[in-house]
Amino acid sequence: MSDFEHLIYDAVKEAVQTVYGIDAEGMLVVETPRDPKMGDYSTSIAMRLAKQLRKRPTEIAEPIAEHLRTHFSQAKSVEVANPGFINFRISESSLTEMIGKIIEAGDAYGTNDSGKGKKVLVEWVSANPTGELHCGHARNAAWGDGICRLMEASGYDVLREYYVNDAGNQIVMLGESLISRYFEYFGKEYPLPEDGYHAEDVKKIAFEIAEKDGDKWLEADPKERLAYFMQEGKSRELKKIDEDLKLYGVRIDSWIHETLFYENDRERINTVLKRMDDLGLTYEKDGALWFKSTEYGDDKDRVLKKSDGTLSYMTPDIANHVYKVERGYPKLIDLWGADHHSYVTRMKAALRALGYPEDTLTVDLIQMVRMVEDGKEVKMSKRTGNAITIRELCEDVGVDAARWFFVSKDVATHMDFDMKLARTKTNENPVYYCQYAYSRMHSILEKAEGFETAEDFDQLNDEKELLILKMLSDFPNHVGEAALMRKPNKIADYILSLVKVYHSYYNSCRVINAEDPKLTSQRLALVKATSITLKNALNLIGVSAPESM
Repeated sequence: MSDFEHLIYDAVKEAVQTVYGIDAEGMLVVETPRDPKMGDYSTSIAMRLAKQLRKRPTEIAEPIAEHLRTHFSQAKSVEVANPGFINFRISESSLTEMIGKIIEAGDAYGTNDSGKGKKVLVEWVSANPTGELHCGHARNAAWGDGICRLMEASGYDVLREYYVNDAGNQIVMLGESLISRYFEYFGKEYPLPEDGYHAEDVKKIAFEIAEKDGDKWLEADPKERLAYFMQEGKSRELKKIDEDLKLYGVRIDSWIHETLFYENDRERINTVLKRMDDLGLTYEKDGALWFKSTEYGDDKDRVLKKSDGTLSYMTPDIANHVYKVERGYPKLIDLWGADHHSYVTRMKAALRALGYPEDTLTVDLIQMVRMVEDGKEVKMSKRTGNAITIRELCEDVGVDAARWFFVSKDVATHMDFDMKLARTKTNENPVYYCQYAYSRMHSILEKAEGFETAEDFDQLNDEKELLILKMLSDFPNHVGEAALMRKPNKIADYILSLVKVYHSYYNSCRVINAEDPKLTSQRLALVKATSITLKNALNLIGVSAPESM
């Protein structure tokens, strides 16, 4: 809740206790009315008390409102509206007090403790280490990073994790592909697997290995050679992935490798399988080991170990999620591609069967993104002829535009990324429009030399000034709610709304006026508070706040 929502909550709770002798804890909600004409904040407590008090909500609301008019000094007005809402308008003096609080808080403004004491592990991106990250990964990366930033700002203890799928056949194919290109470097023949990796980045890695190691691997033991090229390829691909994510503004704290679960003869996996067996969750059929997943909501039972002894993809993944909880993270958030829809049910079923709470795992599915230009889909990079990578996208439209476009639309919906619009340096481009507002603020503040720092704000009574102040006061609440909902797009919406009002204010109200130094100093303080809030909001979605454009 925002500062004002907290104040109203406490005041209404006290009023209900005084007037009716009822503790409203658990039933009291303070919210922002959809129609601003109704007020700044509202509560429906009277309607919630109607059944208990056997009165019409408006009859219940009026005595509460009367008490608040006398005892809640921050309100300019407290009114009752049908069918029983109590609506509040905050006084100008209370709103302007926010300016000093915001300036004092600086970069910390917007942080809140809504997630204090809660530990959460967020796993996202987690692309196979067999090639470069492309634009589908870019949407996942921006969204996951936004969730982490919001949660960190809301007091959660967050671990940012990347799960490296490095134990499957794809890594064998990577190794074989590298060997083929390595032989090619020396003019030798070695078949390139049909389902191997043909991209130029694989060829580049192979040539780098050849330049570093010479021809020593041409006559080496095939098993030793394959193991080396698998490890070298994986390490180099992961290094590129990490570098590209850092370029994109994404920080990863923990890299967990699938191969970890195969160490010591599958020790961690075997421990989980034994645990499932002890709980009666598995059975054998046709030489394979099955999980009774239908008993936990799945449409059919799932194979854990095939008849040839190899494991299904699901088995190490169960061990991975158990390991997350064992490390002290009772709340897990995964971001997966939309094609993993049925897999969500399986993994949740496995965790529930193992005795973990229903809400241990939350999975957000990332829908497809289509890159378009001039209304036509762009599938390949003009420079490389391959899928557009994160690095190419950042070099083309810029990190800020890429981040903004990917987080401004809910990942539950399909998305068209307009590359031409993202490059545009006009107000039609939303990220440019928002950054331009910040540079305008900075330009004004640079010209503020000679004006005293305002100590009171009694002249800030323009309608747009009061609206800006209301929006600034609500910012921590928006951050907390966006973190809880895992919706970075809510912050993009907030930024656009704030910037729209500020641009309008800039065009209608003169901030610096040498003939009225008192009003000027007050408006400069308002601009300063707005710039702090806007910069902090942009940072939460990984977008910079340039001082000049």
